[in-house]
Amino acid sequence: MATQYGQGYGPGYGHRYDYDGERRHRLPAALRAPFEARSWREFGYVLLSLPISILMFVFTVTMLSLGAGLLVTFLGVPVLAAALAGCRGLGMLERARARGLLGLEVAEPEPLRMRKPGVMAWVGAVLKSGASWRHVLYALLHFPWAVFSFVVGVTFWSIGWSLLTYPLWFWVFPMYAGQSGIQLYGDAHHGIYLDNPFEITVTALVGLLFTLATPWIVRALTMVDRLLVYGLLGPSRLSARVVELESDRGVVVDTAAADLRRIERDLHDGAQARLVSLAMDLGLAKEKLAEDPHSAARMVAEAHGEVKTALQELRDLARGIHPAVLTDRGLDAALSAVASRCTVPVRVEVDLTHRPAPAIEGIAYFTVSELLQNISKHARATSASVDVWRTDDRLMLQVVDDGVGGAGVTGGSGLAGLAERLDAVDGILVVDSPPGGPTRVTAELPWRG
Repeated sequence: MATQYGQGYGPGYGHRYDYDGERRHRLPAALRAPFEARSWREFGYVLLSLPISILMFVFTVTMLSLGAGLLVTFLGVPVLAAALAGCRGLGMLERARARGLLGLEVAEPEPLRMRKPGVMAWVGAVLKSGASWRHVLYALLHFPWAVFSFVVGVTFWSIGWSLLTYPLWFWVFPMYAGQSGIQLYGDAHHGIYLDNPFEITVTALVGLLFTLATPWIVRALTMVDRLLVYGLLGPSRLSARVVELESDRGVVVDTAAADLRRIERDLHDGAQARLVSLAMDLGLAKEKLAEDPHSAARMVAEAHGEVKTALQELRDLARGIHPAVLTDRGLDAALSAVASRCTVPVRVEVDLTHRPAPAIEGIAYFTVSELLQNISKHARATSASVDVWRTDDRLMLQVVDDGVGGAGVTGGSGLAGLAERLDAVDGILVVDSPPGGPTRVTAELPWRG
């Protein structure tokens, strides 16, 4: 549908607003760039980089040289630690500057890991921290780059605006205007002249080109600053991965403990209780076998029914741990069996030429099983579908139903716990369930086959 624009222009030159308040730019980005706040913030970042980088470079080189020179004494190591700590402090200011002027959000680096309290433990933690040495590397590398970017940025900015405003200089310095050009106003002795209109026009056009190009050049320069800040002043990928793995390990441990408690509860409240009742019934039947054979036979028949029920509960419990059909025949057969127990018709399509790793296969099975249980209990759907396929090195699952929708991964829900389980193995769970339906749940797992 075509956008309907309101009459007139909104506040701010070069913009107009439609009825929903969205701002529409009339000028292309190349013409807006010299006047945008972002361009001036980036240029301010380049200007500030030179004095700040000088301060960081001088501090780092001085402290490292002093610490290295004092290594022959007991003062060298603490001085080196103080140098690294100072670089970390300056790095914190650099992250704040990048956040304020470049809009770059960089997380804090990994904290110091001290095995025990005390000054020497702190010194050792600072010297062993990879983040501390990355801050030192930033201070050393940023100085030459800041000099280069400052020279390039200031040169282009100065040339562009000075050439663009060249005609205005005749009003500012009328004594330098020639007397043989075009007279703008005044008499022969007191007036404003243009020496060469063609030269002035060409100069202004060249200045316009420099002015339009400068913001993009400065933006390219600050992209290198973004990479330096992000790569050297933020957390390392290895450290972030270690933290993620530690978190995932905790999720796996908690999930395994919850599963063990569930199995224990199911055994205690289900099959175990039935077996205890069965033993008591068989004991009574044994006592009545000689006195009342008919009652004993009836009690044995009831016990036989209890045995069948207990066996079914044990089969269901074993299926909940790991179904035999999954091991023997794979996901296609296992998911078809799960779909047959759902309260709504389910279409299952598994497009896999090979089987994934057994652990991933089990997680995929239980993911679909829990999603189908949610459909049976909460969705009020009339049909559902399950699709499984492989994309590169990822196993993809998608469960769709035409129910009432409104599902989400909010805290405490079953889908939230399922998302945590998938995240523990580098998996992803995406839920698209608007109110009124339909609900589409997509899961992505590593193949690892």
